[in-house]
Amino acid sequence: MSTEREHFSSRLGFILAAAGSAVGIGNLVGFPVNAAKNGGGAFLLMYALFVFFICLPVMVAEMAVGRKTAKEPVGAYKTLSGGSRAWGAAGFLGVLTPFMIAVFYMVLTVWIFGYLALTLSGNLDYLASSHGFGEFVNNGKYLFSAMVVVAAIVAFILVAGVKDGIERASKILMPTLFIMLLIMVVYVLTLDNALLGVKFFLIPDVAKITPAVINGALSQAFFSLSLGMGILITYGSYIDRKTDIVGSAKLVALTDTAVAFTAGLMILPAVFSFNPNVNPAELSDSSVSLIFTFLPKIFLALQTSIGYIGASTVAAFFFTLVFFAAITSLVSILEVPVSYLVTEKKHSRKKALLILLMTAGILTVCATLSFGMVAFFTEFTSYAGGTRSFFDVIYDVFYDTILPLNGFLLCIFVSYRWKKLQLSEELALGNASYKGSWVEKYINFSLGTFIPVIVFGIFINTVAQKFFGYSIFGI
Repeated sequence: MSTEREHFSSRLGFILAAAGSAVGIGNLVGFPVNAAKNGGGAFLLMYALFVFFICLPVMVAEMAVGRKTAKEPVGAYKTLSGGSRAWGAAGFLGVLTPFMIAVFYMVLTVWIFGYLALTLSGNLDYLASSHGFGEFVNNGKYLFSAMVVVAAIVAFILVAGVKDGIERASKILMPTLFIMLLIMVVYVLTLDNALLGVKFFLIPDVAKITPAVINGALSQAFFSLSLGMGILITYGSYIDRKTDIVGSAKLVALTDTAVAFTAGLMILPAVFSFNPNVNPAELSDSSVSLIFTFLPKIFLALQTSIGYIGASTVAAFFFTLVFFAAITSLVSILEVPVSYLVTEKKHSRKKALLILLMTAGILTVCATLSFGMVAFFTEFTSYAGGTRSFFDVIYDVFYDTILPLNGFLLCIFVSYRWKKLQLSEELALGNASYKGSWVEKYINFSLGTFIPVIVFGIFINTVAQKFFGYSIFGI
């Protein structure tokens, strides 16, 4: 016995929920790190171009596939391919990917919550110390307590469903996140030497647009918009037939880009304020190290002007901001396998969530133990000349590698299996002027020609770089 599929109650609810899925740690911290390492303004320019000319058509296609079938990736691919097992397998990859991404994302969210709790309890100096992060990630008491709290928050939102859970949470968390982000930007811009960071970030130097910068900007744009995760197919299945998909996708892309841009105005001026002579290209190895090792030092340095309590308050404000962003993304990521179990396996929403929390919870514990607590998970395997932990493998395989492959498969499916005509008919619903427009021509042409080539190129380069230590672009 099937039940009627839930829908978002409004277009605004869908846009905020979709934006919530896209706006996460990758926007707030990953984008500024990549911008710093790839030429600042040059990276920003390329990123914006890629969002609207490469990523937007893929986003539109994912939403259209979801709405047409009212199903998650597995059901959507099966329905539109006439029951093809091969495309059903591609759909399952689109469900397995977010499930595994949720594991490493859960670890990061737990760390953020732990840092927030420690900051509020007056331990900012400990977090900023050279040994703080290393000890923290091996403190089972803090980590597993925080894991229970984070899991409870996510379960509370997801068990309530689409309208009363995801949409309601997005309507509260997203505006709050935007306001908090703007407050942080205003504060950071008042710091000494902050304008050096603004100049580096906003003024593009075209001489810095290299193959490495282009690759970094395209990868960041693709990842930050949650493409290839099955999220937008699943969320698309919850929107009604009157919704303008193209217009909604533009707003989601614009929102995501605006948050990434604003985050750059928060992080980079703060970095230059902390050290005016910093070499941005050597700022950090990753967004993870920036959040948990570099930024606490910046916050602690503020005590010379606003005192320890003031510095701790600013740090707590920041970690709350990132925590909100992480929760909205985590909810979106987990909704994909939840929807799969409800739609394809006919489980109740509560049973589906229980199954996921148990299985993903076990894997999350294993990933949490892979930072020194248990040697088996810490030295899980080796490739590209180095030892990799269980956490590293999940990140490298499912986040860095599989996402562009899923994007490539979607382009091929929409253009050559579902066909461009059916895509146009679906996108014309809610948008009477779509048929015959230049937007229609561009989406149909790009999805069937250069976008899959580019996305597949990212996939091949990532495989070569991650697992064989060789980069096609020489970076």
